[in-house]
Amino acid sequence: MSASWLSEENADLDEVVTVVGTPTHLADYPHAARVEKGIVVFDSATLPRAGMAAERRIVMAEIARALMEGPGVVAFEGAFPDHAIIDRASAAFNGIIAEQHASGAAAGDHFAKPGANDRIWNALEKLALRDPDAFAEYYANDVIALASRSWLGPGYQVTSQVNVVNPGGQAQVPHCDYHLGFMGREQNEEYPAHVHRLSPALTLQGAVAHCEMPLETGPTFYLPHSQKFPSVYLAWRRPDIAAYISEHTIQLALAKGDAVFFNPSLIHGAGTNVTTDVRRMANLLQVSSAFGRAMETIDRASMSSALYPVLAEAQRTGSMPDDAIDNVIAASAEGYAFPTNLDRDQPIGGLAPPSQADIVRTALREGWDEQALTDGLRNHAHRRTTQ
Repeated sequence: MSASWLSEENADLDEVVTVVGTPTHLADYPHAARVEKGIVVFDSATLPRAGMAAERRIVMAEIARALMEGPGVVAFEGAFPDHAIIDRASAAFNGIIAEQHASGAAAGDHFAKPGANDRIWNALEKLALRDPDAFAEYYANDVIALASRSWLGPGYQVTSQVNVVNPGGQAQVPHCDYHLGFMGREQNEEYPAHVHRLSPALTLQGAVAHCEMPLETGPTFYLPHSQKFPSVYLAWRRPDIAAYISEHTIQLALAKGDAVFFNPSLIHGAGTNVTTDVRRMANLLQVSSAFGRAMETIDRASMSSALYPVLAEAQRTGSMPDDAIDNVIAASAEGYAFPTNLDRDQPIGGLAPPSQADIVRTALREGWDEQALTDGLRNHAHRRTTQ
């Protein structure tokens, strides 16, 4: 078959073995704390903060190199040093799960048996509307912003899905993630090889540990370096390659507040929770490039309206630095101007009209009241319609 097209049948097990046998060298990542089981691990407390532009770019380059050319996965110890932020978000998530159970609704999982996990789809919007203060504290987090910008650049879109693997919950099938990872074999093979190479650059996968995650709780398993195999989106489905994967994946124990980010084409999956009393909760982050579209439809205008009083108060009192406020805006408002109706929403002073996030930033800068922001967002949405 032409190198322009990939197939499950032509995936080469020997090549898989060679690719995933690549060692990870700490010397390639000078700002990392260590390499553990082939994964590059950073100490969040030592990372350069906002305002240290030159130093941050060096670290961002290391993160991007690890995600693309290295093991495909990086971990951040102590990404959330204040566990009170994690606990407040967890309380909101547990409330949502309880309401789902009470209503009889069941949220399924892509790669695990129904009922094994509790799942909150669109947890991002649900948290913002349920507890905007908690959302602001949570997504002001600098590690989320640093990892997202390292892989995707500015204008990224955050979505999240909470996953709780209950005691006895079985492991997911090893898989790759959105976009191509959510397609069947035949559909996948319709996409040319260059799309398989480029698609991972549109999305960053992540997870924040909301509880202690020793190995017996079944933290995510990974096959480091597997994202570099050309047919990876097809290969994991074939029985002989799947058998090899199951024997060579690794797991990294996480502490509460730790975070991991990985290339979406990296083979991975949630592990089996063999405990009898730990509900293993992780907030799964799917961050999309400004140049792609996210998996979920999210009412970002409602989120922005709910969060605006919190951000305006934080700005007024100085309780949250400007870069942290901007992190919250990036996680909640649409950061990309297109698609739009250019008859109504014409670029003025640049090549693109203002994005939703630009409206929120302008409102904060100019001191709009809440009604003015709501009107501004409504007008912005109207300009983007064709009717």
